[in-house]
Amino acid sequence: MPMQNSPHPGGIVRRQCLEPIGLTVTRAAEGLGVTRQALSDLVNEKAGISVEMAIRLSRAFGSTPETWLGLQLAYDLWKAQDRAETIKVE
Repeated sequence: MPMQNSPHPGGIVRRQCLEPIGLTVTRAAEGLGVTRQALSDLVNEKAGISVEMAIRLSRAFGSTPETWLGLQLAYDLWKAQDRAETIKVE
């Protein structure tokens, strides 16, 4: 059963990974090996977690890539439920 009101995984990265240890987006992006814009888009909930980003987050902050991807999947599925009635299938 999908989670109700799943949080965007970028918000989780911001609140649980960056803020507790005082990492700026710029410094975290350098450590992750991604552009500042890519990480900014993620933590500002404008982009999702890709497979590659899941691996990077796993190496930097722990957990598994599958956990990070599971958070993204739960969020995507929750958002899709909003428009499920409009999805046409024959």
